[in-house]
Amino acid sequence: MQPSPTVLGVAMALSVILAHAQGFSNMGGRPIRIIVPVAPGGPSDTAVRILVPKLSEGLHQTLVVDNRPSNNGVAGTEIAARATPDGLTLNIGNSGTHAINPSLYRNLPYDPVRDFMPIIQIVTSGMVLVATPKLPVNSYKDFVALAKKDPGKLNMAVAGATGELAGEALMAMSGFRMNNVRYKGSSPAEIGTLSGESDASMLTPLASVQHIASGRLKALGISSAKRSPLLPNVPTLAEAGVTGYDFQIWHGLFAPLKTPDTVTRGVHKATLQALNAPEVKERFNALGFTIIGNSPQEFAAVVQSELAKFRKVVTDAGIKVE
Repeated sequence: MQPSPTVLGVAMALSVILAHAQGFSNMGGRPIRIIVPVAPGGPSDTAVRILVPKLSEGLHQTLVVDNRPSNNGVAGTEIAARATPDGLTLNIGNSGTHAINPSLYRNLPYDPVRDFMPIIQIVTSGMVLVATPKLPVNSYKDFVALAKKDPGKLNMAVAGATGELAGEALMAMSGFRMNNVRYKGSSPAEIGTLSGESDASMLTPLASVQHIASGRLKALGISSAKRSPLLPNVPTLAEAGVTGYDFQIWHGLFAPLKTPDTVTRGVHKATLQALNAPEVKERFNALGFTIIGNSPQEFAAVVQSELAKFRKVVTDAGIKVE
């Protein structure tokens, strides 16, 4: 006698649940660490910390955020790439660490495709070009004029590879030159600009909105094609005259290559559930993030597409590879 379709369906569902449980059963109650290659308070760090409570609940595992700040996230991402693929280590990467760094560094110590398993793209966000109030400018046009007047005199605080490349493309498209000063994440770059140590930076609206409101930073333009919901009165850089300019930063979860499929599937499922939780949606929306929540295959395709896109930007802009 053949089992009924209903019985088969139940059996298949149970097998999936069992496989998922088995993927975490060998961890012995040990916490899962999520390596974040930026300083606390940066966008990648904020994104993962919003997810952690619900993600931990969904996985029935303790999650520990492990910040490893470094210039453009290189060192922290290398640590994640070299971690034992036993399911106890995850990595939050972004467009800088996994799509842009390979075009900026000739000898990058990790490969974003060969060393990682994409799990899920979490959120995206535009950036805002901000300047210290010490600069006598009130618009992007004023800013370009000042930079052209004294080539190479002004400093651009670089928060990560996406901001660096966005800044380089902006300079190339508008015909001015600044000195890049690399910081270990968004928070240090923000502090450097607030203090006047650097003159300007490309930061996320999340990192700068309060300082813009208080007058401690000047907002000169948004990097994405659309205005930020957090800064609706700030024009896009395309609107300010940089035709076709569109740069966004995304954040997503990865695992070291050869991490068990049962683990990555479980993390993907739990992350989707977390992203659909009303309080998580509300928090991301309030901070100006756009939630993505795609499949591992879709996320892998995004990484490949972004790698090609930014390689072309580096080549077309004549950016020097280190």
